[in-house]
Amino acid sequence: MKTHKILILLFFIPFLFAACNDLDNSNGTSKIRFALTDAPGDYQEVNIDVQSIKVIINDSIIDLATNQGIYNILEFVNGKDTLLVTDDIPTGHLSQVRLILGENNTVMADSILYDLKTPSAQQSGLKFNVHEDILPGISYTYIIDFEAAKSIVKTGKGKYLLKPVIRVFSQAISGSIEGVVQPPEANPLVQVIGSDDTTSTYTDTITGQYMIRGLPAGYFNLEFHPDSGFADTTLVDIEVIEGQTTVLDTLWFQ
Repeated sequence: MKTHKILILLFFIPFLFAACNDLDNSNGTSKIRFALTDAPGDYQEVNIDVQSIKVIINDSIIDLATNQGIYNILEFVNGKDTLLVTDDIPTGHLSQVRLILGENNTVMADSILYDLKTPSAQQSGLKFNVHEDILPGISYTYIIDFEAAKSIVKTGKGKYLLKPVIRVFSQAISGSIEGVVQPPEANPLVQVIGSDDTTSTYTDTITGQYMIRGLPAGYFNLEFHPDSGFADTTLVDIEVIEGQTTVLDTLWFQ
């Protein structure tokens, strides 16, 4: 009888180890997503050649499964975005994100398409420090906010350089401000001014809508600088709450 019990135990031991390994694997990974959005600029198109996204976790560089392609970032403004990555990563400390661009970057101004040179982005990539602990079984979504107006430099010879100004923020631990201006042709530059940083965008020229994402919780002043013929306006002490969108009343320009 004892011999039978030993044989039964030996039979189940491999399955117990397999179950433990499966449990360890499930506890050792998390889902991560990266989406691309843009703060509008005064161009008809801004096309960036996305090759890959890498992350540094526990001091190891990991290549993520990236939706490669050329993206006109002006299509992803005022709350719109497009998904670049959905992948599983090991848990641990996420210290850095790297965006690798190819050579096929262009900008359209006055209906003419120009090349954008990005020599620094083609080697080790554009680097953004994150410093967040990735916990098992939790999904993380990060937004790559490409500020077109600040990222493109026109040289004296009529050429364009891409010197990216980009923010990477977690959707869960940041807030947003959303609103509408009328009439849309006022087309103001919207600046969100906090104690440490200033974030800017333009309103939609057709609807007058605007949205600023990735803001820390706190109070901000909003400055509106419209086209000539309209007066500047400032809104003060606008509260941003983590994980929520603050919707403002329609702002009318006279």
